[in-house]
Amino acid sequence: MRHALISALGIISFSLFLTHGEPGPKAETVPFSQRLAEAAIARTKIAVTYDPAYVVLDYPGGDVAPDKGVCSDVIVRCYRALGIDLQQRVHEDMKRHFTKYPKKWGLKRPDKNIDHRRVPNLQKYFSRHGKSLKKSLAVTDYAIGDIVAWDLNGHGLTHIGIVVEPPGRPGERWIVHNIGSGPKMQDVLFDWTIIGHYRYAPKGS
Repeated sequence: MRHALISALGIISFSLFLTHGEPGPKAETVPFSQRLAEAAIARTKIAVTYDPAYVVLDYPGGDVAPDKGVCSDVIVRCYRALGIDLQQRVHEDMKRHFTKYPKKWGLKRPDKNIDHRRVPNLQKYFSRHGKSLKKSLAVTDYAIGDIVAWDLNGHGLTHIGIVVEPPGRPGERWIVHNIGSGPKMQDVLFDWTIIGHYRYAPKGS
C-alpha cells in the first residue's frame, strides 16, 4: 500500500512538472525611471530652504546641508538616492572635457563644489551621457523620470526638475522641483520655455 502511494505521488509530481515546467524567472525589478520618480516624490516630504550659497563640499558624495538647496540639488539628491553621484560624475567628465562645458562663470578649471549644482552643466552632462529628447508641448512625449530644463524669464534664468506621475492621476505628467519654497510636486511642465529634455539611466542601474 505504501509503495503504491509513493508511486502515485511520483506520477502526480511529474505530471505537474510537465504542466507547469520549471519555476519562471523572478518578476522584473522596478524600472530605473520609476525608482527615480519615486525618489523625487519622496523629496517633497522634506523641508528645504532655497539657498544658492556657494559651499565647500566633501568629495565624492558631498552635499550642502539637508535642509538647504536649489533646483539642481533635487536632481542630485534623487540620483544619489539610487546610488549615482552626479557630483563625482560631472566633475570627472569636466576634468576630461572641460572645453565642452558652458563658459558662463569665468572658470578656467572644474570646481567640484559647484559644477554639478549648475543647471547648464547638468544639461551638458545629460546630453553627453544620456539621451537628449524632443522639446515638445505634447505630454505623451514625457516619461516619468525624465529631466526637464527651462528658461524661466527668456533671459537665461535656468531651472530644472524631474517628471513624475502624480498619485491618482494616471497619464498626467507633473514636475518635482524646487523653485524657491522647497521641493514640490506641481503641474508646471509647460509653464515656462523648455530648453532641455533628457533621459539619464546609467548602465547597470
